[in-house]
Amino acid sequence: MLDNDQCPDCKRINEVLSRVGDRWSVLIVISLAQYGTLRFNEIKRNLGISQRMLSRTLKELERDGLVKRTYHPTIPPKVEYNLTEMGQSFREPVSALGYWALDNLSKIDAARETYDNSAEQ
Repeated sequence: MLDNDQCPDCKRINEVLSRVGDRWSVLIVISLAQYGTLRFNEIKRNLGISQRMLSRTLKELERDGLVKRTYHPTIPPKVEYNLTEMGQSFREPVSALGYWALDNLSKIDAARETYDNSAEQ
């Protein structure tokens, strides 16, 4: 196991990966990368995410500089989200991860079934 002397940046890397590597962050970035600027309810509808989880994840992505929130003082108020420049730079690795998951779904399902069947014995 690596200690801080061997990997002084591991703690910071872990902080970043725990934020940007979670399921909802990845799906939000993929959605914004694919569709561009979206309103809150459009993201919610596209992903099937709860309002609370979407709100929390968007705030964290905004705090990390990956998502920009734009408030328009209209009636009713309009809030839009899009990727920042840094968020755009995150598109490629996130898309690769998403495509990898899609390409390997059947293999993952088969591996899980094999594991579950062997664990029952």
